[in-house]
Amino acid sequence: MEERLARARKLKLLILDVDGVLTDGRLFFDETGREYKSFHARDGHGIKLLQQSGVQVAIISGRKSLSVGLRMKSLGISLIYQGHEDKRAAFLEILQTLNLATEQVAHVGDDVLDLPIMTRVGLAIAVQDAHFAVKQHAHWCTSLAGGQGAVREVCDFIMQAQGTFDSILETYLS
Repeated sequence: MEERLARARKLKLLILDVDGVLTDGRLFFDETGREYKSFHARDGHGIKLLQQSGVQVAIISGRKSLSVGLRMKSLGISLIYQGHEDKRAAFLEILQTLNLATEQVAHVGDDVLDLPIMTRVGLAIAVQDAHFAVKQHAHWCTSLAGGQGAVREVCDFIMQAQGTFDSILETYLS
């Protein structure tokens, strides 16, 4: 636990996968081929709070979806990389754009497509229902499943580790 806290204190960026992390991994299509996704509201609010605390958030997804772009923009996320089955190039671009070292980055993933990033970041996180190989390479596994509040759990943990959670919570109590 102490090592995980030390890793989280250094973070300036949280990178999220979408399918299986921000959603439960199921894909819904109507008869015209239009795709639908379901996002957990608490995950979205956690992302907003984390950004308020000074930690940036980025998305790297293997799939491309209009609904993802719309949801992420509504959360104030501008670093949105979709359609990247090999996520390494997007990861390196983000590091260069933000001038960050790998130890300043966390990544939340659920499947083997996430391993090329997870094995390079300062804090690798697997959602509770992630593939077993992803869990083996994670520094931490959430207690909640993807699409069921796991991202909020991560955001709260980072803010608590960095000492920003209480001041953000206070704005709702006063």
